[in-house]
Amino acid sequence: MSLPEEIIEILKTTQTIAVVGLSANPERPSHYVSLYLQHHGYRILPVNPNLQHVLGQPCVARLEDLSEPVDLVLCFRRSEYIPVIAKSAIAIGAKSFWMQLGIANEESADKLMAAGLNVVQDRCMMVAHREWKAR
Repeated sequence: MSLPEEIIEILKTTQTIAVVGLSANPERPSHYVSLYLQHHGYRILPVNPNLQHVLGQPCVARLEDLSEPVDLVLCFRRSEYIPVIAKSAIAIGAKSFWMQLGIANEESADKLMAAGLNVVQDRCMMVAHREWKAR
């Protein structure tokens, strides 16, 4: 699968990623994808109301609780939760919104794009990053 230029641009320009649904379980995709991204220079800000810390970072319950701006919101929550997360991403001024593999919501994607955010749906950020770096 060819990597679209829009995705390459997101990967190049993103520095800070708020990961919604980040798990402390190393076997969960949210954990190992975030760890991979952290090891490749991205700043990971965990968003999970059930955790205090993960990946060496303090956790917040929701995007609005973050104390610093984020470039990208990376979602590991099921598609039915996306509308609320998308609304929060717009409210905090995120530049991009990425829904992991298996997650998509067209109505939310339209609202996000209308608000000026870059949107990626149903794609693994780790796989996209590896593909970009392998070019």
